Amino acid sequence: MDHVRIFALGGLDEDGKNMYVVESNKQIFLIEAGSKYPEGEMLGIEFIIPDFRYLIDHKDRIQALFITHSHDDSMGSLSFLLKQIKIPIYTTPLSAKRIEALCEKENIKDVEIHRIKRSASFKINNTAIRTFGVTMSIPDGFGVAIDTPQGAVVYTSEFIIDMDNKNPNFSCDLVELAELGKKKILALLAESSSSTNPGFTAPNHKITHLIEPPFVEAKGRIILTTYEQNLFRIIEIIELANKLHRKILFYDESLRDMLRLVERLGYYHIPAGLEVTREKFRNDMENVLILVTGGGPTVFRKMFKIAMNSDSLIQMEADDTVIIASPVMPGAEVEAAQMENELYKEDIKVVSLSKKMVQSMHASQEDLKMMLYLFKPLYYIPIKGEYRQLVANANIALDMGIYAERIIVLDNGQIATFENSKLTSTSDLLDLEELMIDGNDNLDSTGFVLRDRETLSTDGVIIVGVVVNYATKEIIGGPDVQSRGLIYLKDADYIVKEVGGLIEATINQAVKENRYENLAVRQEAKEKITKYVLKETGKRPMILPAIIEINVSSQ
Repeated sequence: MDHVRIFALGGLDEDGKNMYVVESNKQIFLIEAGSKYPEGEMLGIEFIIPDFRYLIDHKDRIQALFITHSHDDSMGSLSFLLKQIKIPIYTTPLSAKRIEALCEKENIKDVEIHRIKRSASFKINNTAIRTFGVTMSIPDGFGVAIDTPQGAVVYTSEFIIDMDNKNPNFSCDLVELAELGKKKILALLAESSSSTNPGFTAPNHKITHLIEPPFVEAKGRIILTTYEQNLFRIIEIIELANKLHRKILFYDESLRDMLRLVERLGYYHIPAGLEVTREKFRNDMENVLILVTGGGPTVFRKMFKIAMNSDSLIQMEADDTVIIASPVMPGAEVEAAQMENELYKEDIKVVSLSKKMVQSMHASQEDLKMMLYLFKPLYYIPIKGEYRQLVANANIALDMGIYAERIIVLDNGQIATFENSKLTSTSDLLDLEELMIDGNDNLDSTGFVLRDRETLSTDGVIIVGVVVNYATKEIIGGPDVQSRGLIYLKDADYIVKEVGGLIEATINQAVKENRYENLAVRQEAKEKITKYVLKETGKRPMILPAIIEINVSSQ
């Protein structure tokens, strides 16, 4: 029996971490390998990536990974995936260059990257593939249609319908989509993050009309923040600065590297003479735009540092105008509030663009209706968004006349199975865990590291150390008890004595009963100390017993 299975390893009921799986019989096709930013309470976690265990277990069946664009939510976990399994990657030139740079940085060798056109037809192991260009916030973006015996599975990627777009590298050919829609479309996977917004996103994604007045009125410098990966918006800003004869300092070298790459590919060229390099920049320059960029919370942290006058290059001036052209995204609320609060202390002009004033370049309700009209799928699967956004997207499909039983709202790991072009099951589930990455690129699939950090921040830690004779297991040093963030131990000497006594008693009892094993005894002592400290203090600090065994030479 012919089977098609569609499911997500990330991207459903969340913002980011996109990764979608299409299985056609024994062949597996992957779309995206993204990451997401953590919630504010995830101490020390920089980003979160999907659980790759299913892919590792079935790596021999994977035919291709499509990276539709080079945003973090589409390729932020790629290096972690490639370090575990080798997968042929299919993507367009800009993303391919960025993936090559990523692999060089992470010392990942022998990566198979296939450069494809935004609009192309080709085969991967006899499976017909069709790509189509879409308009999004970065050039070279595309959607993909994967042919199966039951019809094509179409993934739109991020998109908007923008009839006024004049840059071919951001273009979307509706005629091409209509032609593709004449074929049998088994399932359409379309994004949901802006599905609650009425109308078309365009032209509300443009900001020139919003920032030109403060540009004209500014007496001194302009410092503007925006997201590094929104190249459509950055080009808008560059064009406005050029129109108003204002020089630009690109504060972030990573953005400048990206623009150099875009220039080499012929997608966009910065007007000659517009840029001021860091070497030639002077803090007393007046007719200059300082463009501060970054991803997620990073852009707000950079601007906060400037606002605190702790930046080595830029010191705030009284006649500066700050334009916050980076509406707050999920996971960055705390950093954005701190930055804006500090800016207002400087008594300078602050112009802040909210989400209501400028929309992100994601499909609103009429954009989604257009895509549904063009493709006419048998089944519709909302993806990329929180659950309320998935449901809003599903309701759009209902309004377009698609029957409820043909609209599939899934959770991460929930598998939609099709036979004979009909949905037969959504009951199969994969057990998935989130992998949290800290600054040292550590993978923590269980959450132990995060929970330990939360414990340290609230209830503190007690470290108790003992030295024993390796041969006899006799205690020859300690116990030494240290506490941080719990109690001032000089005021609770009885707790110190009892904690030390508990680990001594545990070791002696285990030796007496001939069952001593270092790890087991430490765990037993930890449990006893935890119960005692909870009874005495009402807190559950992290307990770290250390039993050090040393050889004692005989005299």
